[in-house]
Amino acid sequence: MSPQLNRRAFLAVGAAVGAVAATALLPTSFAVAAAGAGKKGVMLMNRIAPSSSTLYIADTDGSNERKLLDSKSAAFDRHPGFSPDGKNVFFTSERTGDGNSNVYWGSLNGSGQVVGVQPLVTGPSVNDCAVLSPDKRTLAFSSTRSADHLSRIWLMDMKTGTLTNLTGTPALAGDPSSPDGHFRPVWSPDGQWIAFSSDRNTTWRGHDDGRGWEHTQELSIYVIRPDGTGFRQLATKPGYCLGSPKWSPDGQRIVYYEITTEGTWGAHRPEDIGIVESQIVSVDVATGTNRVVHTSGPNLKVSPQYVTNTEIGYLIKGGPDEGLAYTSGRSAVKRPLRSPAWSPDGKSVIYEKQDFTSRALDETLYSWDADWDYRFCDVFPVLSRQGRLAITEKQTGLANSSIVTLKPDGSDLKVVFNTADSDLDPTLLAEGLAGAFRPTWSPDGGWIAFGLGGWFQERAAMAAAIWRVRSDGTGAEALTDNSTNAGFPSYSADGSKIVYRVWGKENGLRVLDLASRTTSVLTTESDNLPDWSADGKLILFTRKTGPTNFDVCTIQPDGSNLRVLTTSGANDGHAVWNYDGRILYNSGMYGFREEAALYDDTFQPYGQIMAMNADGSGKQLLTDSQWEDSMPLYLPQSVLSQ
Repeated sequence: MSPQLNRRAFLAVGAAVGAVAATALLPTSFAVAAAGAGKKGVMLMNRIAPSSSTLYIADTDGSNERKLLDSKSAAFDRHPGFSPDGKNVFFTSERTGDGNSNVYWGSLNGSGQVVGVQPLVTGPSVNDCAVLSPDKRTLAFSSTRSADHLSRIWLMDMKTGTLTNLTGTPALAGDPSSPDGHFRPVWSPDGQWIAFSSDRNTTWRGHDDGRGWEHTQELSIYVIRPDGTGFRQLATKPGYCLGSPKWSPDGQRIVYYEITTEGTWGAHRPEDIGIVESQIVSVDVATGTNRVVHTSGPNLKVSPQYVTNTEIGYLIKGGPDEGLAYTSGRSAVKRPLRSPAWSPDGKSVIYEKQDFTSRALDETLYSWDADWDYRFCDVFPVLSRQGRLAITEKQTGLANSSIVTLKPDGSDLKVVFNTADSDLDPTLLAEGLAGAFRPTWSPDGGWIAFGLGGWFQERAAMAAAIWRVRSDGTGAEALTDNSTNAGFPSYSADGSKIVYRVWGKENGLRVLDLASRTTSVLTTESDNLPDWSADGKLILFTRKTGPTNFDVCTIQPDGSNLRVLTTSGANDGHAVWNYDGRILYNSGMYGFREEAALYDDTFQPYGQIMAMNADGSGKQLLTDSQWEDSMPLYLPQSVLSQ
């Protein structure tokens, strides 16, 4: 479908659509609250993640379901697990702040509810998936708390609180140019071993057989003794992801789910979650052989666990059969849930239920920088030189990827371009796969340019064009035709030109002279998301530098002095200039924080926000969550006080 504006609908609404009162068009308003005392300001950012997660407990047949925590004790809680004696529950929670994952525990009372919740492992990192040793002396968990920010298996002495980085030692270090995350630890029944999954020494792989931006994950199962000895790979299968190991009650076997590496992409995409297949497999611990495949046929099967010596329970994720299932063939429990864990006596199961209702605009997020408050924002926020915001409403407000402008205090809110008045497919607009993306202000604040058409995977089938509209919502016009997929524009410092990217039969960056309407070729590589510096001297952009690798680059407007600023081997991109001349960007360089197949409803589950100097030096991690964080915009106090 062509992304051209539906002129008849546009005229019917009225050319001055931006002049319509915001309250008549928007179900919500957005005002950036003042930063806290002593803060430098607010960083707006986007996050793709559940907005809430609640723990439940039920009998294994699904009956007698009730909340695991009372309303006073509950928060954003997930990834529960029983202690070996079934008397305590350990879980991950973000109760210290949206995005900050820490480990908590509590006791089960006679009613099967957790009471006396206490923190166990906290800090400004991802602390997750805690399990207690059979002798109750040692807690194993995954954490990104080490200096390398990679997910490792850590141990905590329950008496002294002493922490040990079990798998982050030099002897176990993987290839630094490859993924190297360790996840989901679990103790053997005798307490002599810990099994876990890891993507160490695998390759960075894009989805769609290596052509896509988002990475897939190949995992193997490993075991190690709690003193760090005996490390070995127990089970692996080239081209497959083996995850979430659990021991049999007699300690003789380990069960896990097995899915193709490519399938880990579909496992967290809503359009594919009910299509992807996986199976439940177990192997002999002593030899890694005697492989048994316990399931067959369709459905995405994850989170296996021995409920008895002979029966394995698991989760069917997505699709019409979603819920708990058992290898014994007993009746399944059809219920939307995640992260099931069965009690040691096989009588109960605890799990989480997620909600993906969008966060409220300006909702407080956990801040990893004491000088700045972090707040939630919709996608592609940009600030004009005159101090006015523009955003694409993909998740909030109209939620159809329209362009909205406003003052940071929330006043004078205008819809300057409503995609409902275009001929784009409403379904694709609602799914965020088409719309008006990446607004950019002209230096004088009089115009906003943007891309209009199909985005993400839809770019292969849909065209897109560069459009602009006056800041009052009038004068919408196309600046390019629909011969390709053109998008992500950025104005030059003097406002005379716009740089944008094209994708399709031709790739690269193009520069449009607004006076002559002539276009020049700046680059011809697979380049994206250009951003012109405020002084006009450099254009920042993302380049595909390898089959599965993307890097942040700069180039001068005349095409000279190309510099590649990132070399992680992972994805680095979505870069923008910060007000202070630094570069803000999104990176997967620290790898996954969880097994990829266990995420939901996200494109890139491992993305963290980074900052660096304009020459690529001084790289700094700005977020460390389990979710996809991106699209930062700093608003200093001087802007907020206008």
